[in-house]
Amino acid sequence: MSDFIDRPRYSCALGGALAVLRAIPRAIPVIHASAGCGQNLHIANNSGGGYLGGGYCGGNSLPSSNVVERDVVFGGEERLREQIKTTLEVMDGDIYVVVTGCMVEMIGDDLDAVVSDFIKEDKPVIPVHTPSFKGNSFIGYELVLNGLTRKYITKQKEKIANKVNILGIVPALDVFWKGNLKEIKRLLARLGLEVNTFFGEGETLDDIKNAGNASLNIVLSEVYGAGTARVFEEVHDIPFLTTKLPIGAHATEDFLRKVSEKLNSGKQLTDAVINDEKKTYYNYVERLADIYNDIDLQRYAIVIGDCNYAPAITEFLSDELGWLPELTVINDLPEEDIKEKIILSLGGMKSGLKANVKFDTNTSSIKKYIAEVWQRNRSERYYDSMSPAVIVGSAYERDLSAEFNLPLVTATYPITNRVVLNRAYAGINGGLSLTEDIFTALVAGR
Repeated sequence: MSDFIDRPRYSCALGGALAVLRAIPRAIPVIHASAGCGQNLHIANNSGGGYLGGGYCGGNSLPSSNVVERDVVFGGEERLREQIKTTLEVMDGDIYVVVTGCMVEMIGDDLDAVVSDFIKEDKPVIPVHTPSFKGNSFIGYELVLNGLTRKYITKQKEKIANKVNILGIVPALDVFWKGNLKEIKRLLARLGLEVNTFFGEGETLDDIKNAGNASLNIVLSEVYGAGTARVFEEVHDIPFLTTKLPIGAHATEDFLRKVSEKLNSGKQLTDAVINDEKKTYYNYVERLADIYNDIDLQRYAIVIGDCNYAPAITEFLSDELGWLPELTVINDLPEEDIKEKIILSLGGMKSGLKANVKFDTNTSSIKKYIAEVWQRNRSERYYDSMSPAVIVGSAYERDLSAEFNLPLVTATYPITNRVVLNRAYAGINGGLSLTEDIFTALVAGR
């Protein structure tokens, strides 16, 4: 019997696609799928994403073909054609992206042929195949961006020397995506770069359409966005740089130096920016010195999250706060080569410590892994407990937090116990925000 996934931290590819389209200004998704898919996925993206909201065209406004049994038997192409035509008449948008669910892909509806009937419309209509058997919602992010890269972004031979595109931060699945993009843009702007984040504050469809004139794509993930970067390289001749999601002073310094070296931004400017940012960062962090020492706030750390956040937070807790990385559980099952890369990375942190890394999509498995790294008290006379400790994870860890009587900081998807607007965990300001949230959880009972 095959294994099951208990409380997964992602949805299907269609869910990821809808999250991306919700983040694009004046984008209209047209769902070709079974009835209920759009509403259910909106609920997952909205509540799990720190109450993301429906945006310009989401929630109950999502246009959908809502295929039923008749369409499954006779095909749903006519129903889709009718839905696209009606959506173009009723919904005021600047781009229309048709995305698909499992059922219509299995019965063989020809999405591309139907969409080609609307090629002469004033507004672009783009087909993107997003059935769940293509992958999870992280893959849906790449599928939409791949479609835009091939069919919407303008090919431009002339590149702007100091312009970069940012990939790898996934709307909704990264609950702090908006704030993270803003912080990354702020940091890179200090190096004199023009930064296109696709979904960030103030970005427009023109920014997406003109992404083909960038000189470099920066992928802030060792897993997600690299596929799109390769499509960019193939279609638009733009090279790419892959880096980790930077959180805190150490990781941000490594990130800025890596980008600077790639673009030859100049060592003197880079050093000046890094020194200034670190000065600001540690000016705030030093305020914690007294409370850190007075009540011994060094802790064991249990981190649960995706391939972007779990390694980045683990390194931050170990290298910046001096905590002991007892267990890191990564819940989106990357390829074997990526697993090895993550394990190697978390075995060579600046602190000199090594994390116990597990890969598992099942939330219920986490207790088993805790037992593996630290045996529970069996009424021994003398017992060395894993205490004090902190869990950094998602809303799914509330039961675990209660059972082990450990503070919980919700920092990874899904987050249902916080409203997230422009808060960031990436970069210098993000590192301060994460530190603030962690220490607030520790002193909340005072």
